[in-house]
Amino acid sequence: MANKVHAVGIDLGTTYSCVAVWQEQHSRVEIIHNDQGNKTTPSFVAFTQDDRLIGNAAKNQAATNPQNTVFDAKRLIGRKFCDSVVQKDTILWPFKVIAGFNDKPMISVMYKGEEKHLYPEEISSMILSKMRDIAEEYLESPVKNAVITVPAYFNDSQRKATVDAGSIAGLNVLRIINEPTAAAIAYGLEKRADCVGERNIFVFDLGGGTFDVSLLTIKGKVFEVKATSGNTHLGGEDFDYRMVNYFAKEFKRKHKKDISENPRALRRLRTACEKAKRALSFSSVTVVEVDSLYDGVDFFSSITRAKFEEINMDFFKECMRIVESCLTDAKMDKSSVHDVVLVGGSSRIPKVQQLLRAIFNGKDLCKSINPDEAVAYGAAVQAALLSDGFKNVPDMVLQDVTPLSLGWMLEDDIMGVVIPRNTSIPVKRTEEFYTVQDSQSSVLIDVYEGERMRASCNNFLGSFKLCDLPLVAKGHPFHVCFDIDQNGILTVSAMEKWTGNMSKITITNEKGRLSTKEVEKLIQEAEDYRVEDKKFLRKAELLNELDECIYKMRNDLNLTSDENEKINSLIAMAENLLDEDRPQIGIDFLEDNLNKIKRMKESIISRTR
Repeated sequence: MANKVHAVGIDLGTTYSCVAVWQEQHSRVEIIHNDQGNKTTPSFVAFTQDDRLIGNAAKNQAATNPQNTVFDAKRLIGRKFCDSVVQKDTILWPFKVIAGFNDKPMISVMYKGEEKHLYPEEISSMILSKMRDIAEEYLESPVKNAVITVPAYFNDSQRKATVDAGSIAGLNVLRIINEPTAAAIAYGLEKRADCVGERNIFVFDLGGGTFDVSLLTIKGKVFEVKATSGNTHLGGEDFDYRMVNYFAKEFKRKHKKDISENPRALRRLRTACEKAKRALSFSSVTVVEVDSLYDGVDFFSSITRAKFEEINMDFFKECMRIVESCLTDAKMDKSSVHDVVLVGGSSRIPKVQQLLRAIFNGKDLCKSINPDEAVAYGAAVQAALLSDGFKNVPDMVLQDVTPLSLGWMLEDDIMGVVIPRNTSIPVKRTEEFYTVQDSQSSVLIDVYEGERMRASCNNFLGSFKLCDLPLVAKGHPFHVCFDIDQNGILTVSAMEKWTGNMSKITITNEKGRLSTKEVEKLIQEAEDYRVEDKKFLRKAELLNELDECIYKMRNDLNLTSDENEKINSLIAMAENLLDEDRPQIGIDFLEDNLNKIKRMKESIISRTR
């Protein structure tokens, strides 16, 4: 068992991440706890003068090191720097985001005294590496394969950027699956034994940074997604920002001091607001208290659940609009939905639950699965199904849908949709189109995804040409075929029947995506980080051991005058090491001095026996 290479499921969240594995001996999924004993890990990465921190350690020092503590990388991944949502977020974040090559956003931090620019994929890869380390420590064996979840409404760029993040972390990404679909697997496997005939499940997934809904039908072993919808920039983080803005205005009104330009004060206030938001899920009122928030002034205030709901009501209503849209897309009446399943930490908010119940005519909401763990649970099941050698895995077939419409640019910038959104995949669709000019010798096929009527307003995926068309009058037919396989890989081809000429492209989205060479470079850098982290940890362990050894020798041992003289010089040297600039001290040098002190300690102990 120790030599087995495991496959895990990873929920790569905006605010928290989670890893799980299928346990054959118990025929169930195990959610793996981290070194703090928690089953979720903050999606935070911090850089200091000496070290790189990931998870709890990074979040715990965010208030003292806000400019170099990176979070919300999921909100940047696969996007352009010029995107309006990126521009809005950069105003709110304490760390700096700049435009890199090809308008890719890059995060600028200070690390070991040097400015370093990092892609969002690199930050996400560091979090994925942390999740892999957590799994390997628990399983006591290597983890190479993973299923990683993404919001259902992630576009092609965001999905492929997530695959790149997995590659940089040294993982073989078996598949990218949608978060609400993964949660439905978790819920459906529990309920399937009691299910007679078809069961329609509506998954409401409101997390820290993204919002998704999916409607699935479970029939026997088949899990079929009927429709999906969402917003990749809506979640608990936005509720926190609203509270921070509310209290920042109150602080300014009360104390005539503006904290909006102070990253440390904003981070501390935000932490307090996040805590208050959680408290309001079970209390009608809570306090927000921050000692010496700004300029030595303490802040103390309270907020009621009603006020919290008021300042966030537009977000809650947007969630409900998306719910209605998903039901419309699925062409299913809400009365046909058997279960409404809550996923994501923000789904605990009472007002959200109240509005959701109202949409489904007062139906009770299903809270039987842990909203923080359900997505990783489903991903772990999918990882086991896609891997060889796993036993006792549930027999199930997953049929997902494409989240966005796919098509190409027609004349006058019109989006010619070939595969509408919420079409089940795998799928292959062919449409007939016609030339628009006399003697037209070629057609340029520009491929897009999105819901806008104007093609250029959608997300560009790639282009190719169909050449050597017959030189005839306009209106000559040709066929365009869109083919999506079970992994969501899109191949677009075009063919002219008279000549048999054909051209095609497999969408890899290199534009705006990291090149193979860049990914390889980042994989090597990630390995370098891993080695550095191990060295740092080893050095910290040695320094602690040295400190402990000195303390015990001074307090626990009865030394003769000769021994005292010999050991004093060693202890003085060791204490100097502990007081010196630690990054300059070599591990070998520390080990050598520690061994000398240990040998002398053993000699003294053996004398006194």
